[in-house]
Amino acid sequence: MKRKLLKSLIMHQPEEDSLSDQSVNHMVVAASTGNLASVREFVAARARDHGFGQIDTEEIRLAVDEAMTNVIKHAYGYDDSKKIYISVGSDADSFWVAIQDNGHAFDIAAYKTPDVPERVKQRKKGGVGVYLIKRLMDKVEYSTQNEHNEIKMIKKL
Repeated sequence: MKRKLLKSLIMHQPEEDSLSDQSVNHMVVAASTGNLASVREFVAARARDHGFGQIDTEEIRLAVDEAMTNVIKHAYGYDDSKKIYISVGSDADSFWVAIQDNGHAFDIAAYKTPDVPERVKQRKKGGVGVYLIKRLMDKVEYSTQNEHNEIKMIKKL
């Protein structure tokens, strides 16, 4: 199992963006829930390196977990032969995580904010991932171009 998990991860060394002081790290994983813990730790380590404390780091981890789960479930329909591309970058005052896929696109224009208290009252499971991501991060951007989807989540220092 560990060998299979390790084979599914392709990590790259940090790259320096020639246009700024920005350092960017990349990771590519198979679209499997079995890779969620590795991605969370990869992102959390970069957040800690950037100076975020425990609470902010955990918020970033949760947002990344929700975004990754949405890609695995909705964009790829649990097809673990597909890849998810994760990029993490930072500058002096912010930290960002970009998650990219080539699956079914999320239509942000059709998104309706859930009635969270009502969902809890009715004991409904799921349906609050995008809501959580938006609450946990300072800025969230969705884009789709030529079957290439990206969610970029930004947290200010």
